[in-house]
Amino acid sequence: MSASDEALRLTATDLRLATFRLARRLRCARAVDAMSDAQLAVLATLRMHGVRTITALAEGERVTAPSMTSMINGLEEQGYVRRTTDEADRRRVLVEITDAGTEIVAQTIQRRDDLLAEMLAELDFSDEDLATLRAASALMRKVVER
Repeated sequence: MSASDEALRLTATDLRLATFRLARRLRCARAVDAMSDAQLAVLATLRMHGVRTITALAEGERVTAPSMTSMINGLEEQGYVRRTTDEADRRRVLVEITDAGTEIVAQTIQRRDDLLAEMLAELDFSDEDLATLRAASALMRKVVER
């Protein structure tokens, strides 16, 4: 049995509002205040998936290659990424995260997890409530990863 169109719309609205507000609160917690969300997203992608081309990064972040090149220039100047030439195709430039970039991502994740844990603690959720939230987060990941 499938959910009704009305139930789907109401759920979509509720999820959109809640995730937008939560994301906005979490984005405030970062290891480097001057770093943009887009730059953090690129570093997180490199940390999770390893070396990437500028084109692949641009496609993943849904920006133009020149915009990504500009972003990579800034990250490289700060020591968070480095460029290398692809040995198989010397025309391609590969981007990899540095130890400093990895540390920025790890610190930002830790700060955001700490903030969310504090927010949850303030509401004094029961173990059952927390289990429900974990189950909901698994369902949300399923939606995003499709």
